[in-house]
Amino acid sequence: MNNFKKIGVSALAGSLMAFSANAVEMSVSGGASLTFGDYGADTTNNAWSSGDGLTFSATGETDGGLTITSSLVLDNGTNDDQSISIATDAMGTITFHALDGSSALGAVDDVMPSAYEEPWFGVTSPTKIDGKGYAGLFQYTSPTVAGATLTATYNQADTTNSDESLTSYAIAWSPEMVDGLSVGYATQDDDSGASTAHVSEDTMYVKYVYGAATMGYQTSEKEGNTPANSDEFKAWGITYAISEDLSVGYASSNVNLGDATVDQETTNVSFSYTMGGMSVTGSFVDQENAGGSTHANNDRKGYELGLAFAF
Repeated sequence: MNNFKKIGVSALAGSLMAFSANAVEMSVSGGASLTFGDYGADTTNNAWSSGDGLTFSATGETDGGLTITSSLVLDNGTNDDQSISIATDAMGTITFHALDGSSALGAVDDVMPSAYEEPWFGVTSPTKIDGKGYAGLFQYTSPTVAGATLTATYNQADTTNSDESLTSYAIAWSPEMVDGLSVGYATQDDDSGASTAHVSEDTMYVKYVYGAATMGYQTSEKEGNTPANSDEFKAWGITYAISEDLSVGYASSNVNLGDATVDQETTNVSFSYTMGGMSVTGSFVDQENAGGSTHANNDRKGYELGLAFAF
């Protein structure tokens, strides 16, 4: 997005700042969108909707060489995201997500190529293996060394019980010797529920860019204390850039639910067209046996068409 307002100001002194900075750069960016979709629910739910958001950020460098960034996102007038980060080139970045923090696994729970949104997007409440989002989440991101980056997150879900927490780790690697290849792995231990509801999750993926095409494959596994909490997820996807402005994609996923007799199957076709600060997007989804049920209402077709403007 293009910043429409950027002002350099001198640092505020004393009690107004937690760090002494040489200069602070303030920026505001935003966008607006209009969508129409049918998400495949049992009731008729064709709907027009619009979204708008503004991101306010302040970045400055301390005398000791730390880069401090404070960010606040307003979505339709509501505080949607809030964070502060402390970064150094040598040691990496520590971020505290006061609102809407994603676990390390949650950030890569489905990274298959798609021209618009995640491949399962477009149906109501899809079942998948994913991470979690929390307020009050700490995140560490390492510097990139030999093409590899480590991310670690921690959240104590219940401040009165130290046993109820969520820890997650992810590593992403783009080997320099193989141009276009990227692989990743993430794991998560979730004790944020009751003491008997411990859940562990793992995911791994590979993506490869060859010319105008991007291909990917991902597999995930969830293990809990009951069959209902033990699932497997597999997905693959491909996108192709027809031109600099137009891209199309196709993806497919399979979820084997531990307590279901049938697998949930999903296919997705997507496209994206950009022209200046405007984009036209679409996603068309066909899902069978949603939630592992063969009930007729669990075979769903959905779509979303969108028009967005960046400013």
